[in-house]
Amino acid sequence: MIRMTTDTSTTTVNAADSGTWTLGDRTVHRIGFGAMRLPQTGPALIPDAVPRDRDQAIAVLRRALELGVNHIDTAAFYFSPLRSANELINRALAPYRDDLVIATKVGPARTLNGGWAEHARTPEQLRAQVEENLRQLGRDQLDLVNLRILGTDSIAERFGALAELRQAGLIRHLGLSNIHPHHLAEAQAIAPVVCVQNPYGIGASAQHDEVLRLCGEQGIAFVPFYAIAGAGRERGTAFAGEAELPQVEAVAQAHGVSTAQVRLAWTLHRGPHVLAIPGTGDLAHLTDNIAAGSLRLSADELALLDAAHTA
Repeated sequence: MIRMTTDTSTTTVNAADSGTWTLGDRTVHRIGFGAMRLPQTGPALIPDAVPRDRDQAIAVLRRALELGVNHIDTAAFYFSPLRSANELINRALAPYRDDLVIATKVGPARTLNGGWAEHARTPEQLRAQVEENLRQLGRDQLDLVNLRILGTDSIAERFGALAELRQAGLIRHLGLSNIHPHHLAEAQAIAPVVCVQNPYGIGASAQHDEVLRLCGEQGIAFVPFYAIAGAGRERGTAFAGEAELPQVEAVAQAHGVSTAQVRLAWTLHRGPHVLAIPGTGDLAHLTDNIAAGSLRLSADELALLDAAHTA
């Protein structure tokens, strides 16, 4: 067992320690950064969110790259009053480094006051969302676009529309988000899928385990979201007012790290194709999240956490 610290005076923290995976023709470190929480403090994606200090958000983004992050996940619908994740990324990081992969997603839609609107379903609606991401990010081509869906119905028309935009050169690579296993086969028959973003963490359902397995067999990146929050805690601050699982607590204490770091490390141990995109607007939390990529868990610790996962 190793002992870690995220005190940068004694430990060099770098996303490269998490290893690498290839998204299409782009190589990324397995620890990345999720921009959902960047535009606001407190809960994300709500109409009355409190905008985050702009300088703080920009500092977090620039520090993430200094710590080796080269995979950022964002979306045009990640915004709060006064703040947009895409525009913060543009302000902080443009002109973009050649090795930086910015993944975005389309499908969900929000009104100008921050409420939720009907998902984009037509080719025209999806193209408009792609073009909005291009405009906000200041790009001529999006590195990766994930189609985020709700439900179990066919995605052929929607994914086909994105495949046409890929052929037109507006998108480099395609992925899927929040899918069921049959959606992956449906999409793969239309165009290559380089990643799948699904909710996943300790306690996730057997269906999500199945998607993770299918991705591994096909060489597709599996990118869990809500990995720190865990099953059933998607919308809140992780474990606010709740007791942590004793198994997670035990492993965290043994390594001298946070339970959030243990949860991130566990997801990365689920397979070499698993990427992590923890998000934060806090510099200290950013360093902790990236440090989780170098946390190595023993076979006994993994068995303990796996048992908690399937309990």
